[in-house]
Amino acid sequence: MNHNTRVYDSIIEMLPSEENPSPLVRVNRLNPARETFTLYAKLEWQNPFGSVKDRAAWQMIQDLEARGQLQHPESREKRETSGRGIVEPTSGNTGLSLAALAGVRGYSMRAVVPQKVPVEKRVLLRLLGADVDVINDQMCPSPGMGEGSIGIARSYAKAQGERYVMPNQYENDLNVQAHIRTTGPEIWRQTDGKVTHVFVSLGTSGTATGLSRFLKAKNPAIKIIAVQPSEGHDVPGLRNKSELHVTKLFDESLIDEILEIPFELAYTRAVELARTEGLLAGPSSGLIYEGARRFLERDTNQKGVGVMIFCDNAFKYVSSFAKHVPELAE
Repeated sequence: MNHNTRVYDSIIEMLPSEENPSPLVRVNRLNPARETFTLYAKLEWQNPFGSVKDRAAWQMIQDLEARGQLQHPESREKRETSGRGIVEPTSGNTGLSLAALAGVRGYSMRAVVPQKVPVEKRVLLRLLGADVDVINDQMCPSPGMGEGSIGIARSYAKAQGERYVMPNQYENDLNVQAHIRTTGPEIWRQTDGKVTHVFVSLGTSGTATGLSRFLKAKNPAIKIIAVQPSEGHDVPGLRNKSELHVTKLFDESLIDEILEIPFELAYTRAVELARTEGLLAGPSSGLIYEGARRFLERDTNQKGVGVMIFCDNAFKYVSSFAKHVPELAE
């Protein structure tokens, strides 16, 4: 592979790393403290399968292969007739990354998704070859529910262990390690170690925990600001603090501040980012931007270098944008 010429032997070689980072793009007109504070968006939709979850998905698949839980087929015939596949509860992005990587590596994939997941994500999962179970569940999977996404995925892995293995993004520390190994070093290198603030959302919390561990080891003064949607939200993949019992990866001691934002602003701020900065950001990115904006408006003389993790783009949420910003569909 050659990252300079962008010529690759496999799509897997395009996965992000310190040598091949996702871009940082400066936010200009929408930065309320642009005279003293540099604000960047880290465009995770530039990853090959369209989101920040490419990082964790690849780490988890590599681990399963290394431990013999998955065996990479050596031929197309074996790929089609035998071998263990992956089952995972998902609100979309991790499932998409796993499905894409599973296809490349020769595994089957079953995604268990809540009914509120946008239709675009369900179509993309099927486009990538995944079997999709759509169940009556909350926006994000909940534990301890017989009908919940996590419970159903676990039942597949337990009852059909010869057919499925479950990486379990909600408990797998490789979800954290992915950001210690890739995202954190990328940000440190891209900002020449000048980063002072990182703005993240909370889902599985692998991104927030991994970035905090890496960057605070480099400079304990770096602030990790988490942005959460208000309760009753309709922002796929995100949780507020009351929902974080789902994941075992959240460590509040690593977070400097949690800002709650009315979830409707996830969509309207994403529209502003598109129209003002040319960033076709998804709703989680809109929510993170609003958190960063409010943080900076508290002190417009704030000095520093901030990085917002923009998890994915708008294309997978067109129906959601039409629902929350109806004039877009006129």
